[in-house]
Amino acid sequence: MTDWAAVDDYIGDVLLGDDPALAVALAANARAGLPPIDVSAAQGKMLHLFARMAGARRILEIGTLGGYSTIWLARALGEDGALVTLELEPHHADVARANIANAGLAARVTVRVGPALDTLTAMQAAGEGPFDLVFIDADKENGAAYVAAVLAGLTRAGSVILVDNVVREGAVIDPDNDDPRVIGTRALFDFVATEPRLSATAVQTVGAKKWDGFLLAVVSGGEAA
Repeated sequence: MTDWAAVDDYIGDVLLGDDPALAVALAANARAGLPPIDVSAAQGKMLHLFARMAGARRILEIGTLGGYSTIWLARALGEDGALVTLELEPHHADVARANIANAGLAARVTVRVGPALDTLTAMQAAGEGPFDLVFIDADKENGAAYVAAVLAGLTRAGSVILVDNVVREGAVIDPDNDDPRVIGTRALFDFVATEPRLSATAVQTVGAKKWDGFLLAVVSGGEAA
């Protein structure tokens, strides 16, 4: 429906206004050839508000791309806050670092490059948890594995976990869909549904990013062994 994007434009115009640093980031991403798969402005502000509502002082992001959502989340932190964001592609990470620095947030953000599951394992071993909020917006095939990894020492009771792109324009309800991203998303739902330490829901969204949605969970029990 074409009105979805128009309503997002209205929300942005009325509630968000112009944001030079974010506009520069999106333009830099486009020049660098990054795919235009960032969250929308309204969704970015939603992530920012979730982080503020959670009182987050430490944030973990899995899937940096060009740093657009990173900027939204890092702005929710106080001067003593810290955000660690994980990115597979070195080129994307370089673009993100420049965008984050341009937004004046380089002191709060660390970008780490490499396969996220490997990085998460190293973070567990180093005792880098817990994080107050985790935002997962990486490859959909590994969604369940990412949640399992952050539960293993990188979160605490009360930590918030957000996962993007969990509706897939409705494909998530098709058990015969052979798209690996859909299969991975269904595995994510199955894992979360059977994980006793998580209280979760998912919300469908429409707008500039078409028909999709977020999974929202709160850790309600202890860390994994």
